[in-house]
Amino acid sequence: MTKNIDIEGLSSIADNYDLFYIDLWGVVHNGITLNEKAIIVLKELLKMKKDFVLLTNAPRPIQPVKIFLEKMGMKEEIREHVFTSGEAALNYLKKFYSLEKFFHIGPPRDFDLFYNFKNYKSEDLDNSKYLLCTGLFDDHDTDLNFYKELLEKQISKKMICTNPDLIVDKGDKRELCAGSVAMVFEKMGGEVIYFGKPYPEVYNQSFDNNNKKILSIGDNLNTDIKGANLLNYDSLLISNGIHKNEIKDKGIDEISKQYESIVNYMQSDLKW
Repeated sequence: MTKNIDIEGLSSIADNYDLFYIDLWGVVHNGITLNEKAIIVLKELLKMKKDFVLLTNAPRPIQPVKIFLEKMGMKEEIREHVFTSGEAALNYLKKFYSLEKFFHIGPPRDFDLFYNFKNYKSEDLDNSKYLLCTGLFDDHDTDLNFYKELLEKQISKKMICTNPDLIVDKGDKRELCAGSVAMVFEKMGGEVIYFGKPYPEVYNQSFDNNNKKILSIGDNLNTDIKGANLLNYDSLLISNGIHKNEIKDKGIDEISKQYESIVNYMQSDLKW
């Protein structure tokens, strides 16, 4: 049974945990502005000397995300807690694929992910060794059938997906993410290696989480909450995020069952 802590606030349970994994997009910001109530939570956790990771499925290295957050007005003492799925993927690529030709699926702004091995970026899909998916092309950002046709002869190759999210809400606009392209590729029979929530690697790379009581906070049942469930962490769902309308229509218990997830706590928005 999910407990709603809208009235009590996170302060009512914060003492129970050693480490907090907190999603960025949909919890701390909406892609445009910071959520000031969430910023207060992070400041309070700092005062309590609690460990927390701002764990995001952003398909970028850590530094560009920190710059993005700085432009939004986030203080350095909070920004230093960021870890990204892109950073986890980059560590893997450096180790196993840095000298292999790849074809990039995603917008040009994600270039910094593979800057160090940019000379191995192939403009010829057939000539690539693997597929690096960070998102959708800017001129094909709504039509998944385009990717089905593009990749139908490439299913023998591995796809590295740096953002397992299917969708994200940027302000009031819903956008497709890399995970949607990866799902198309998998349904065609292709193999995908994912980096980001809900997969354990990104949690384990981000912080020494051994023998800690952990709470994972996010707005996405498929990634934030499922990741917590897989790793036996407690979970807190922000209900005004991705699943807002679903929860409004059916209630949290029904939606949790639908997504095969366990939600320990719920808040409308992250607040202390």
